[in-house]
Amino acid sequence: MREPLEVIKPQVRGLKPYTLRPDRARVKLNQNESPWDAPAAIKHETLRRISLHHWSRYPDFVPQAFYERLAEFAGWKPEGIVAGNGSNEMIQALLMVTAGAEKRVLISEPTFLLYRHITAVLEGETLSVPLSNELTYDVAALQEQISSANPDVTILCSPNNPAGCVIDQTDLISLIEISRGLVVVDEAYFQFSGQSAVPLLERFANLVVLRTFSKAMGLAGLRVGYLLAAPELTREIAKAILPGNLNVISRTAATVAMDLYEVELKPRIELIVRERERVYLELKAIPGLFPIRSRANFIAVRSSLRPARIYQELLQRNILIRDVSSYPLLQDYFRLTVGTPDENDLLIEALTEICTREREATPSLASV
Repeated sequence: MREPLEVIKPQVRGLKPYTLRPDRARVKLNQNESPWDAPAAIKHETLRRISLHHWSRYPDFVPQAFYERLAEFAGWKPEGIVAGNGSNEMIQALLMVTAGAEKRVLISEPTFLLYRHITAVLEGETLSVPLSNELTYDVAALQEQISSANPDVTILCSPNNPAGCVIDQTDLISLIEISRGLVVVDEAYFQFSGQSAVPLLERFANLVVLRTFSKAMGLAGLRVGYLLAAPELTREIAKAILPGNLNVISRTAATVAMDLYEVELKPRIELIVRERERVYLELKAIPGLFPIRSRANFIAVRSSLRPARIYQELLQRNILIRDVSSYPLLQDYFRLTVGTPDENDLLIEALTEICTREREATPSLASV
């Protein structure tokens, strides 16, 4: 009799789980969430609409009314939309129908770890082009890899997580035009950047755009994401989605969030962008910290102190950030989410204290 684990794919057994440390803190700046709970108006209207549903009935296999509302909100056609439990499910569904043995997925690292993780589970090959030394997209290297390796799928996170950079629209078009496979733009943070690839969907049949309600829309706890592409693509991608995958509560809350976006959510997004710029400038003034310009709701910061040390020092002050020093190119970096103005003040005060104290105790850091 074989050992039960012998039936598990070797590449799966060799993977580290995608997870986070269980640390908790009053100021939570580690997962790029909205620092505010969903507005009361969205919660109350969601509960009102949910009360009208028959809870004993399954969700629609194809939530047509929801797709039509998403199409209006996103500026695309309803037949070119698939929705599900966060953009993570959309990534999984897309790779399930494209990645596998002898299939290649090209990414630009550092980036969201699940791209490589899911590709490995599906027995696909991941090709990687590093970001530039300035943590921007190396378009020439991506063009060369696409031309020579002919990947089946190229995934670009824009704004990039965890670097915060975006890919220029002209550069993106150049990659789409030379690719014989799909080019996927993960727009989980697009509302903070003022840039989107959606207008290119009409022009390019091999373009796929991923979005989520977890970040700017403030619904991370309800897990709603969606995929935009040519209808002939979404028909195939939808085959990897389980029936009734998006529950009625999440779908209703997402609809209400779209209905109340301009009044309830857009002002918050604008405040986060302003706070991002303020926090960036404040961080630049702290000895030993070198923040990277970001177009998302987070900032990657190079530190003369070990990121693990910064992490622990902040945790002791009830502030939780993300140590990303295990990512490619980021051995000296941590990442912080832009919080409320008060949370950002606490973070800046704590980092100033930590870095100034360390600089005074270690004179050699003065030249760093």
